[in-house]
Amino acid sequence: MSKIVIIGGTGLIGSKVVTRLGEHGHQAIAASPASGVDTISGDGLAQVLEGADVVVDVSNSPSLEDQAALDFFTRSTTNLLAAERSAGVRHHVALSVVGTDRLQESGYFRAKLAQELLIGESDIPYSIVHATQFYEFAKTIADVATTGDNVHLSPALVRPMAADDVASAVGRTAAGEPVNGVREVAGPEEFGLDELIRTAFRAWGISREIVADPTARYFGALLEARTLLPGDGAIIFDTRFDDWLARAATPSSTQRSA
Repeated sequence: MSKIVIIGGTGLIGSKVVTRLGEHGHQAIAASPASGVDTISGDGLAQVLEGADVVVDVSNSPSLEDQAALDFFTRSTTNLLAAERSAGVRHHVALSVVGTDRLQESGYFRAKLAQELLIGESDIPYSIVHATQFYEFAKTIADVATTGDNVHLSPALVRPMAADDVASAVGRTAAGEPVNGVREVAGPEEFGLDELIRTAFRAWGISREIVADPTARYFGALLEARTLLPGDGAIIFDTRFDDWLARAATPSSTQRSA
């Protein structure tokens, strides 16, 4: 049984990772500011990492603004890696996004790439899980792209997946050996981004018009047809969007991805 500390362990993905690892016999510790662990200030890190074998970082910036996101990911990751080194942690696992290196017009994704580079340059063995967009994030994608009653979205292709499957991928990675590289995971179906949101709106009874717009930006980045798709060798999970929609509650407010 390993002691695995999950940074961001009370969020959408983190709470699911904690549950899955616990079910498989690991000592899974949820760490967040609410539990007294602050990766920005460093408070509580040494204590929670004592005796830890693996650290999983699924935390997210509280702001999508360019500089705020960069500050969060660089400071948090730098502090976390230093504390892991002192504690003798043998595996660092981080959740990131498929296509991060192709989305560098976006300040948020520049911040995510900076995080990945810090991890790769560290001497701590690591695995980075690149997930496609979560089904649970559909409402936020639409909200960010809305002007008036219209939602302008690129028809670029995406292969989204359920948060439950993302958590499974992260948990399996944490329980395994470091890959010292990137592991891509994705859902079973390919959609145009506009089609994905149109399908969700029909299921939720939302009447905003979806406009397919090749010039629409995705969190600040212009998309090509395959920017958001994983490459060959990605691990494909089974949960289909229609099946997830049949179980999911209609969103009442903007949801965060982590």
